[in-house]
Amino acid sequence: MAAAPESEIQYVRSGGIAIAYQVVGMGDTDLVYVPDFMSNLVYAWQYPRWRDFYLQLAARFRLILFDKRGTGLSDHGGQFAALETRMEDLHGVLDAAGSSRTAILASHEGCGMAALYAATYPERTAALVLFHPRAHGRGLETPEGIAELADVRERWGTDALSDEIMLEGCPSLFASDEERRYFSNYLRVGASPAVAYALNRAFGEIDLREVLPAVRVPTLVLYRACDRDAAMDVASRIPSSRAIQVSGSDYLEIYLSPEIPDVIAEFVAGDAVPEVPESVLATVMFTDIVGSTRHAARLGDRGWRDLLARHHAIVRRELGRFRGEERDTAGDGFFATFDGPARAIRCAQAIMSGVEPLGIDVRIGIHIGECELHEGKLAGLSVVIGARISAEAAGGEVLLSGTVKDLVAGSGLVFADRGRAELRGVPGSWPLYAVA
Repeated sequence: MAAAPESEIQYVRSGGIAIAYQVVGMGDTDLVYVPDFMSNLVYAWQYPRWRDFYLQLAARFRLILFDKRGTGLSDHGGQFAALETRMEDLHGVLDAAGSSRTAILASHEGCGMAALYAATYPERTAALVLFHPRAHGRGLETPEGIAELADVRERWGTDALSDEIMLEGCPSLFASDEERRYFSNYLRVGASPAVAYALNRAFGEIDLREVLPAVRVPTLVLYRACDRDAAMDVASRIPSSRAIQVSGSDYLEIYLSPEIPDVIAEFVAGDAVPEVPESVLATVMFTDIVGSTRHAARLGDRGWRDLLARHHAIVRRELGRFRGEERDTAGDGFFATFDGPARAIRCAQAIMSGVEPLGIDVRIGIHIGECELHEGKLAGLSVVIGARISAEAAGGEVLLSGTVKDLVAGSGLVFADRGRAELRGVPGSWPLYAVA
């Protein structure tokens, strides 16, 4: 069974990686579906259950489908991509599809990417619908978790492992040989063993508890009775969100609740988001030259001005490379923002390397959180936290909050635990990590 003619598969480049996508339907409202662990745009249309689900959505929306980086028909790109990189892939798909304002539907593992996008780009998100989301992973440090990941890596694609996953997550279809055969093949064409391992590992490590309160778009959490506690946990963290139980008893497979397309259409039609958001999720970075008074005394006024000019040029060069936005410059320090934490860390590392020949040490602090928007300027507690973290850093050190660390799982970055610190003027104590 082939897809409809208007759903021809296309590709968009995102950071040099080809992401497969297609557009189906002619509705007035755009809806993008962010799949769970994996998908395959060709194979899904050949399975009546997925085909019917897609067509039901396409009857109500202009439906945008895509295969996430490393899955289905999309490029892998080498190292497994962090959450923010995959979020930027979604951004690229929506741009290529001509969608400037989009309702987002996501399921399971895809909910993290969707929530991060909605919090980062509220002006482009009409509504957010999450099916069986998780606020945080279940942790993989235990012997059981390590063994489970190793098992996925070794047995992925086998009928035996597929049957185990299906029996646990989708028992209502398990009795059918045809359904089991489809499910096994869907796992195989959806992801390779290495990607399946990386996806499961990242899903277990990512923590969204500090991000969810920054989601300020109309949000609907859908769940079945088997996953009520996790869904209600997520809903309780997103301001003004709604939660609805849908039919079915299985944990997996969103298409097994036939009312979901109607529920989404009613929700999207009944809610509107302000055109100008009052807050946004942002990664903030503060830089500061260590011992600036000492350097100024040693070099004299003219020499210090020349050094500052060279320092500023290096920082601005790296901000441009990593898509950082300069928000303020005061003396020898910078305040900049990014739309993703891993990009901010890479920029900080590049700044450190760039200023080293100048004979100075820079300390950098990074945090991610909800920031208030006032006439285009960012303010709020998250900005204060970022500045305080920078003040805690040693010379030549990139120091970041635990929230940043939790969101860059899968990035390949290595961190050293710096313990907890009380930040001046900020309630509580905060776990800090240095980039190794």
